[in-house]
Amino acid sequence: MTEPAISFQGVTRRYPQKGAAGDVMALQDIWLDVPQGAVTGIIGRSGAGKSTLLRMVNGLERPSSGKLIVNGRDVGGASDGGLRAIRREVGMIFQHFNLLASRTVAGNIALPLEIAGEDRAKIAPRTAELIERVGLTAQANRYPAELSGGQKQRVGIARALASGPRVLLSDEATSALDPDTTRQVLDLLQGINRELGLTILLITHEMAVVRDICSHVAVIEAGRIVEAGETYSVFSRPRHPTTRSFLQGVTGVTMPQFIAGQLRPAAGDAGAQAVLQVTFTGRHATDPMLARLTAERGVSVNILAGAIEEIGARPFGSLIVGLPADRLAESQGFLEQHGLMTEVLGYVG
Repeated sequence: MTEPAISFQGVTRRYPQKGAAGDVMALQDIWLDVPQGAVTGIIGRSGAGKSTLLRMVNGLERPSSGKLIVNGRDVGGASDGGLRAIRREVGMIFQHFNLLASRTVAGNIALPLEIAGEDRAKIAPRTAELIERVGLTAQANRYPAELSGGQKQRVGIARALASGPRVLLSDEATSALDPDTTRQVLDLLQGINRELGLTILLITHEMAVVRDICSHVAVIEAGRIVEAGETYSVFSRPRHPTTRSFLQGVTGVTMPQFIAGQLRPAAGDAGAQAVLQVTFTGRHATDPMLARLTAERGVSVNILAGAIEEIGARPFGSLIVGLPADRLAESQGFLEQHGLMTEVLGYVG
């Protein structure tokens, strides 16, 4: 079995708090493996601990307890030389680009190579190669002030690749970009992952970014990982309330307001309708199972909302339907027998 590129093993990070009895706990008992060559997203609200977690991977923070292994090296136990070795294998893309205004595109990309003492004869061709990879050949001699936000981020990505890292970290790399530019940057990162086999660890507060690019995801809340796994599995069957909150409007559908306002926890009268969320995954995502439920069992189904989309090139569908409450158990049994997932959202009169 391949060792993970990054392994958090019971990692806690605390900070002393002046004038207070206890420490501030930024991360608490983090257990998380980031697979080699995967694109893994860390999603959470502001203050959840995302940035602290990312800073630990390149050694800017060290565990207060537990162990963090990056490319086979123990970050917490590393000497200064060991940390430098870790950082040479970890590239970083920043939210606000962090480009030097006095340097051209080529100059910004070359900077890490110059700092590392790379042979000057090798810097120019390496820089040109990276400029071409990120599609900025025509902008090579321009300065940051002359670039769009998307072009600046491409420079940031090329600079992060300059030293030939094995791991690429992305700190909210698309949150300052418009939707079209975000899509272009995500496509670029996917291409880099696919062609170079780099492990990418990105933090974001946008579930759509995770849906579009990540093979794996971890949800962090108040310094703890509350849910983690393959993106498709987490998105199609979220267990934690925080995950479900993030997923609203990103996968599946949102409950129509006129229905949500009428929902009640019990059926009540004999003519009540059960409101059911039906999730179609994998090979079942496009199966006409509701039509079959009506045709084979005679159950009248009213579709209230629905969508079919892709998560990691795999189909995912979600429908909210109404059906007679007295046929609920039978209908759920039929649908689940055929590989669909169901959840009762409530009842309406």
